[in-house]
Amino acid sequence: MPSVLPDGEPMPEDGALPASALEEAAGRPLAFYLHVPYCATRCGYCDFNTYTATELRGSGGVLASRDNYAATVTEEIRLARKVLGDDPRQVRTVFVGGGTPTLLAASDLVRMLAAVREEFGLADDAEITTEANPESVDPAYLAELREGGFNRVSFGMQSARQHVLKVLDRTHTPGRPEACVAEARAAGFDHVNLDLIYGTPGESDDDWRASLAAAVGAGPDHISAYALIVEEGTQLARRIRRGEVPMTDDDVHADRYLIADSVLAEAGFDWYEVSNWSTSQAGRCLHNELYWRGADWWGAGPGAHSHVGGVRWWNVKHPGAYAAALAEGRSPGAGREVLAPEDRRVERVLLELRLREGCELSLLRPAGLAAAGRALSEGLLEAGAYGEGRAVLTLRGRLLADAVVRDLVD
Repeated sequence: MPSVLPDGEPMPEDGALPASALEEAAGRPLAFYLHVPYCATRCGYCDFNTYTATELRGSGGVLASRDNYAATVTEEIRLARKVLGDDPRQVRTVFVGGGTPTLLAASDLVRMLAAVREEFGLADDAEITTEANPESVDPAYLAELREGGFNRVSFGMQSARQHVLKVLDRTHTPGRPEACVAEARAAGFDHVNLDLIYGTPGESDDDWRASLAAAVGAGPDHISAYALIVEEGTQLARRIRRGEVPMTDDDVHADRYLIADSVLAEAGFDWYEVSNWSTSQAGRCLHNELYWRGADWWGAGPGAHSHVGGVRWWNVKHPGAYAAALAEGRSPGAGREVLAPEDRRVERVLLELRLREGCELSLLRPAGLAAAGRALSEGLLEAGAYGEGRAVLTLRGRLLADAVVRDLVD
């Protein structure tokens, strides 16, 4: 089941933010994340805040149902307008994630987007994304999304091999994600992403190469590739513990990453974040870039996190409790924290070092600068960028990104 929420101070019932946070946020880019917490089935590796119909049965009743979900999220978007006041900022990005957003009717996703547009306005070049499962969309659904204002779609492909999909409990068939890309292009989507996972138990190098070839051949302008993380409490973790499937070791993950980077580079994809490649600047996921660069975002939906002006908060996790709070005119926030300057510095290093542009060496403390010098001598940081005052990971550094980041922030 999903992990617990962090500790923090109570959230005011009206969701009000400190005046200092609103003052700092004024004029900065604003993004919206809209969480849809429903899935038809739970994938064996997933510990996200999502719920199947079986898991919701008897817990929350009609309030937990997806039937009125778009109306409920619209209420939180209106709350966001009240909390942020008359700030004239238009929204730069909207990202609908889950869960499986495309379990909702396309009209529901369009309705939530319309609420953001009505309350805040959208920038002329706003990036509007939804995640989608290949088995839950068709050409008509995608056309309705495009007509409703969405211009980017991200499909969960994960693998092109049936036996790998089976281990992950994915329900689509090989070839369906590639067809989805063609359908999205035909519907007029400007940008299309495919998500891949490597290191699944039982996956071979040849399996991984086949998945990459299928993804590239489908014609997206963005590909994300993530190492499988086995989270405690998931069905996959239990299967590994029982010896039903083998655990994939870190060396295999490293080899698969090198294969991905080589294949994608040869196909014209450039890395811009450790796990993300695009064919152009325009093809990058602007929404994620705003996250990584410390912009403000409002997360609407059960368990969604938000950040405005150095204040971070998170919503109650259960869809029933979330809907009940909004129905009673209360903020669905479960808690919040005001980030100290040192916390914000560390977070900048943690996030920016994973980017192609890296982070400024001036963000590092003396111990971090010493660690950066060692990383440079070990070939983990680019010499040219280092000479210009930036810490930028080499390919070898990307393989050890988590360890390098830990050393630089200590």
